[in-house]
This record gives sequence, structure tokens and C-alpha cells, in this order.
Amino acid sequence: MCQKTTSHQINCYTEYNPLYKVILCPPRYMKIRKIINQTQAHFAKENIDTSIAMKQHKALVETLQQENIDIILLPPKKEFPEQVFTRDLAFTLDGQIIVGQLEETIRQGEEEILKAWLDEEGIPYKSITAGPIEGGDVLINENQVWVGNSYRTSKEAINQLRKFLPDMEIIMVPFNGDFLHLDCVFNILSSNEGLIYPPAFAKDELFHLKERFNLFEISDKEQFTLGTNVLSLGKKKVLSLPINRQLNNQLHKWGYQVIEIDITEIIKSGGSFRCVTMPLLRERV
Repeated sequence: MCQKTTSHQINCYTEYNPLYKVILCPPRYMKIRKIINQTQAHFAKENIDTSIAMKQHKALVETLQQENIDIILLPPKKEFPEQVFTRDLAFTLDGQIIVGQLEETIRQGEEEILKAWLDEEGIPYKSITAGPIEGGDVLINENQVWVGNSYRTSKEAINQLRKFLPDMEIIMVPFNGDFLHLDCVFNILSSNEGLIYPPAFAKDELFHLKERFNLFEISDKEQFTLGTNVLSLGKKKVLSLPINRQLNNQLHKWGYQVIEIDITEIIKSGGSFRCVTMPLLRERV
């Protein structure tokens, strides 16, 4: 654990309060080298055009900067083709950073680049060591943390997270193992609104989520294009893909401003807006 003094503010208590600071990584070496999810299996033959991915990522960074969000870019390394998905490396919860443990061998080592930056900046962090846990499975809503129990996130790691956050309610959410992370089938937009892909959940889990949130149900087609994986910027602004028309129309009906950005080359590897951004600071309101 890093012990230095830092000038960085670290604070995230929701998925939707105004976003001020976020970590990304350019997809300079992004390719499907080893198939590790169903989306990659679908696109493996055509693979990823890295030059297009870089242009789309640059447009995303520029959009975030236009919204006065501070961007930290981790250095891309050739040995890590999945490094663009910074969300999986760690999560900011209850004023602290918790670094996860990546399940897939092709990704193991990415977290060390993040740790090196944290150490350099003097930002303290804790590390999960009991088992794999990835940030795509971790969603926060004030004093509640919803954690997907997937093949990427183990019960042992979730129990360790409970020890790190004794004052917060950690809610384990099992879902269909055909899907990569919880945020590929569920996301929180506000204190009482969210997005969900119902076929990913058993009856009991679906009931509990619908009991807690007013949920818009994503279609099969828009789940494949990762409709739930939007990024909330705060004040009812949301980043979403232009191709997800049904979702975007619903967001407009709910009073959200939808900022449409095309990152379809990046999502060929299995992640969208939430996956490629790791928030460090959101306003606490």
C-alpha cells in the first residue's frame, strides 16, 4: 500500500454524481489476440482496426475534456491488448481506491501500471488478494455497493471487499455467466433509475433489482452493443452509442441529455463507455 501524501482528491459515492477526474488508457496496441469473451469471439475474424479505435478514443477524451473533466492517461504497453478497459483495474469507493485482481492471464500485469502511477502521485490504495475481482462488476449507489458474482469476480474477493468497507452494504448479484461483467447487463443512472438486460438474471435477483430501481429493459440487439454500459457525467448527462436508438430515446424521455459518441471499434473487444473509464473523483451531493 502506498503511504505518501497526495494532493489528489479521491471520492466516488455514486455512478451518477458530477464526474471531475477519470483514468483512461489509449488503445494503441488493442487487438483480439486471445478470445476471452463472447463479443471477441464474434469479431475475432475481422479483429480490431487500431487506428480507428485510437481516433474514437481521442474523440471520447476530447468530449470529456469539453465537459471540464480532468483526464489521466495511463501509458499503453504492447504486451497488454486489453489495457483500454481501465475500469476493471480498480474502483474508487467510500473515499478510497481499491485495486482489483484480474482473472484472465492476458490482462494480469495491467494493474501494476496503475499502481505505479498511484505510487508516483502519492495516492494510497488497498489491494484485493483473496481472489479475482474486476471493476466492471462493481457499482456504487451511496451506502450500497452492488457487486456481480461472475467468473471474473469471486465470492472470496467480495468478502474481502466487505472487510475493507465495513460501513457500506455490499450486495452480491449473481448473473448469467455468459455475460462478461455486471455493467454489461445492469447499470445505475440515478438513486432510483437504472438499465437492465433481464435475461441475464434469475427470477429472484431480477425481482430485487426491480424493487429497488425503476429499470429500462435493454433489448437483445442493444445488449449486444452494450447498451447498459453508458457513462454518467452528472447532472443527467450520459455518454451512449449512437446505434442504441431505443435506449437513447428512453433516456431522453427520462430527462437525460445523451451525448452520442461512436466507439464501436472499441466495443468489439467487449467493453463500452463505463469499461474504458475509471473515475477517481465525483462530486458528493
